[in-house]
Amino acid sequence: MGKLQDKVAVITGGASGIGAATARLFVSEGAKVVLVDLNEEKGKAFEAELKALNAEALFIKANITSEEEVANIFKQTVETFGKVDVVFNNAGIGRVHPSHELEYSEWRNTVNVDLDGVFLVARESIREMLKTAGGTIVNTASMYGLVGSPGSAAYNAAKGGVVNLTRSLALEYAEKNIRMNALCPGFIDTPIIPEESKQALAAVTPLKRLGQAEEMAKAVLFLASDDSSFMTGSFLTVDGGYTAQ
Repeated sequence: MGKLQDKVAVITGGASGIGAATARLFVSEGAKVVLVDLNEEKGKAFEAELKALNAEALFIKANITSEEEVANIFKQTVETFGKVDVVFNNAGIGRVHPSHELEYSEWRNTVNVDLDGVFLVARESIREMLKTAGGTIVNTASMYGLVGSPGSAAYNAAKGGVVNLTRSLALEYAEKNIRMNALCPGFIDTPIIPEESKQALAAVTPLKRLGQAEEMAKAVLFLASDDSSFMTGSFLTVDGGYTAQ
């Protein structure tokens, strides 16, 4: 019996990186997965890959900054699988840019995806979970939601917002059996990090390497499953020691 046996899990940003690694781990633990991503080609290919392994999977193309599209994610999920038990609220963007050169439109786009989008998905998750026996939500924040970083003002602000949004919603819905926690990854070896930056980022990490998406997936599984049954409103930092410095 898997840790997520017969659970229905929605994963945003599910076509690659941490999201895809988490989907693979979730299905190995018995979950049915809904993959949400803007990249339709990757999403459909990954859906087919999981189905070839006899997993129950569904891909939905959606922009998490659209209320209508977020609502449709959960509508399709319930129509297909009947419920929502777990949500990995993982979609996000990030870039490094000197703040004095940052256009307001760039600031708004980052905050819109990394904070507003997380809220919209969390809100819709809660609406569905209130109809059933509750559930678990894991929001992807960042170690940069806990410490500053030059050139990442918008990203830092948004991810710091995710940490406190997680705390607030966790308190608001604890009595409804809805648990919500945040994952704060460090530098992870995924396509979002340019190849030319990886060596330098590994050098400033105390463990002297980048994290792997599969390591993040294990942390998400812990937060999403009953292994963390007495945790809500917390953040789990998995950063190779970066924020301990």
